[in-house]
Amino acid sequence: MKKSDPHILVIFGASGDLTKRKLIPALYELHTQDLLPEDFAVLGVSRTELSDLNFREKMTEFLPKEPQFRNDIDAFLEHLHYQPISTSDSTGYPVLKSRLEQLGKELSITENYIFYLSTPPNLYQIIPKNLAEVGLNDSSNGFKRLIIEKPFGTDLNSAKELNRNLLNYFKEDQIYRIDHYLGKETVQNMLVTRFSNGIFEPIWNHNFIHHIEIISAETLGVEDRGGYYDHSGALRDMVQNHLMQLVGMVAMEPPVVIEADAIRNEILKVFQSLRQLQKEEVAKHVIRGQYTQSKIGKDVVKGYREEPGVDPQSRTETFLAMKFYIDNFRWAGVPFYIRTGKKLPARVTEVVIHFKNTPHHLFGNQDNNEPVNNQLVLRIQPDEGILLKIGMKVPGAGFRVQTVNMDFHYSELSDIYLPSAYGRLLLDCMQGDATLFARGDSVEKAWQYVQPILDAWQNNPDIPIYGYPAGSWGPEVVDGLMEEGLWRYPCKNLNHDGEYCEL
Repeated sequence: MKKSDPHILVIFGASGDLTKRKLIPALYELHTQDLLPEDFAVLGVSRTELSDLNFREKMTEFLPKEPQFRNDIDAFLEHLHYQPISTSDSTGYPVLKSRLEQLGKELSITENYIFYLSTPPNLYQIIPKNLAEVGLNDSSNGFKRLIIEKPFGTDLNSAKELNRNLLNYFKEDQIYRIDHYLGKETVQNMLVTRFSNGIFEPIWNHNFIHHIEIISAETLGVEDRGGYYDHSGALRDMVQNHLMQLVGMVAMEPPVVIEADAIRNEILKVFQSLRQLQKEEVAKHVIRGQYTQSKIGKDVVKGYREEPGVDPQSRTETFLAMKFYIDNFRWAGVPFYIRTGKKLPARVTEVVIHFKNTPHHLFGNQDNNEPVNNQLVLRIQPDEGILLKIGMKVPGAGFRVQTVNMDFHYSELSDIYLPSAYGRLLLDCMQGDATLFARGDSVEKAWQYVQPILDAWQNNPDIPIYGYPAGSWGPEVVDGLMEEGLWRYPCKNLNHDGEYCEL
């Protein structure tokens, strides 16, 4: 893999959790794989008063502690620097610019800068403006790139306003909207599975596919994020961004080339083809739920409304299931289903392609004489891999059929380096590859699709929010949403899927 050009990565909000838990470990990982340029620096920026040495000490919390890694870690920490400023105050930005120029001279690094906004969303419009006022958006003397974390707005209007303001100071090709789901190797492999295999692409359409399921389940509750989550909910937190991006990648047309704009153009076309829900259809096609107190094993688990920071009368959804359609030539009439929730029995994210049954049912299976339901399971996490369910004859007399698994697991590639999601996306940004980053127009289109759902919930208090016991698979009423058969209830283990469940 080619090395990136020399540059300085500026992390705003450098004293926060995301930096020490995700960004610094991801950068250390890239360092150990020799994927960082020789001339490279990280400049942490936040209000906290720290020296370079203090910052380096704080950043070791989530790095390996074993003595054999000491030399590697020491070499990596030499790349870390720190500059205290108030990020919301424009008077600090000339100081930041001077420090960048000083670091550039000391370390022989050209004026290539990446600005990572690991900050609250209310600073997403302030920091770019302040950077532009001191010329740190000017690409004439080296690249200038801006990485922002989700949420990209909280509704359609705020997303449009955010995009409009960002484009006042940075060009679209300088803006990298990061969604760590798209950095997962298994998400990217969906494109390879589809477009490099002659056995899949010809049948990836309404002629052969019955319905598609996408699930992202978590065993955790809101933990210490109750105050944030109660103003967000599953639709904003998971569906509008992570899961809609998965829909885009599963349903997109083949791009002309594997290149950022070509792929993102095809994802945008999927979002443009989503059949818009009318306000009177929301209650029928979208089901929301909220986990309630229950007993898991011997432990009594709190309900959502009993969590710290949560309104005791909250109507924020911790579970969502929805059915929708993509109105284009490829997917006409194929239902898509999304399920996501907290406090479910397993932590798992996967895409399931349910193929149509054979036109004539010759063989029954051993239990209920139903035709075999062929499924292709694209497991994103955990136990990452691919599973194909097919029918095989049971040994012995007669033609009884049972479903068997053909599977591949990424863990079998023990000698292959699999980067973390953040490591992969940071490296892509360093190399100017925006393929796996969301583009402004597709972000707005995704918001445009979910906005009527938000409006219906706000304006119609009669739309119910169903309780479900913590540790269950959600409200029982979701069974009525799936008209095409049964929901798939996945287990942690992809290996031996359907034989036993490891929880």
